[in-house]
Amino acid sequence: MKINQSYKYLIAIIGFSLMMACNKTASTETAKEEEHHDETGTVELTPAQVKSAQIIFGSFEKKNLSEVITANGYTKLPPQNQADVSVFLGGIIKTIAVIEGQYVKKGQAIATFQSLEFNNIRLEKAKLTEELQQAKVSKDFLELEFARQKELSDENVTAKKTFQKINTELETVKNKIKNTENQINILDQNLLLGGNENSSALSIVAPISGYITEVKVKIGSSISANNTLFSIVDNSKMHVDLLVYEKDLFRIKVGQSVRFVLTNQGNREIIGRIFSIGKAFQNESKSVAVHADINNSTIGLIPGMYVNALIDIGKNDVETLPIDAIAKAEGKEFIFIQEAEKGEKHEHKEGEKHEESEKSVDTGVHFKRIEVKTGTAQLGFVQVSLMNEIPANSKIVTKGAYYLQSTMSNSEGGDDHGH
Repeated sequence: MKINQSYKYLIAIIGFSLMMACNKTASTETAKEEEHHDETGTVELTPAQVKSAQIIFGSFEKKNLSEVITANGYTKLPPQNQADVSVFLGGIIKTIAVIEGQYVKKGQAIATFQSLEFNNIRLEKAKLTEELQQAKVSKDFLELEFARQKELSDENVTAKKTFQKINTELETVKNKIKNTENQINILDQNLLLGGNENSSALSIVAPISGYITEVKVKIGSSISANNTLFSIVDNSKMHVDLLVYEKDLFRIKVGQSVRFVLTNQGNREIIGRIFSIGKAFQNESKSVAVHADINNSTIGLIPGMYVNALIDIGKNDVETLPIDAIAKAEGKEFIFIQEAEKGEKHEHKEGEKHEESEKSVDTGVHFKRIEVKTGTAQLGFVQVSLMNEIPANSKIVTKGAYYLQSTMSNSEGGDDHGH
């Protein structure tokens, strides 16, 4: 009987050991499942955190990153879209109607000035006008005398000498009238430049439409014909001058697309097209200037901006994302997508405090980490290949991936520490 009891006790110990082993195996499998889940990873932020982190969403874009030529250059304006405003004679500035940065239209008065030289021109015109009238009176008299002496000269030899004298005087008066009229026309052109010839103040007008970039005078400034008073630029015809080296020149053609990014435009891509290729080397750089029009004419460019551009010489388009969309961790590369809201989570937390439930479910934004492989990077974009498919029309985080990865790493570190 004692042997049977000992046997039962041994069987109980063996059973208990087997049960503990099964529990341990189940725990290990659960841990592995959790570890596998964390490999992809999710992170949740409140809308306030999303706004504070300046997270931006986007999607894949097709771009040519491999069959391109990289070139540097500057934004530039043609001379027809730049103007230095000056006057044709000296004077004193009386009023100024513009400030730097102001837009003006062609022909708009931007200042006025007073000029003694202009008054002298008006006096000179009045004097010449009077001389012209006297010459015309003399011409009328001589034409009548010319006709009378012509009749007498046919009958009287002595009268021929008088006729010739009258003829010479008539020709002289005609030449004087012609020269005087030419002088008056020139003076009229000068007076026209000054506006109203009867006004004491002369207008200075804008020769082109554009923005005032410099005001070099103030009220009371003494000016002359050699002074530049204002500068105006019209940035609507901006283009870029790119320097292409000799080894790449044979691959450049008129009509090819040009792309570049400016940091002050929020990394917005600007598109252009080559319209002209230089025919001589620039200085000793062994590079040739390539001129490209800019399609986006309303983006606030100014002359002299440095650009790093890509000239498309092929059509090898690939899926790309901004470089800021890539997060790196554990020797791998990831992107984040926003997960669709799951309605059942609200029911699961219904028993919890209402405030806590609202924060984590109603207002929480969930992000899922997706592993990717990257390729060629150019102008702030990088080729991206997905390791696994993602839902169509997924909202990809194009800016703020580093913040999400840091948040996830801190959260995982906190859990580990808690264990």
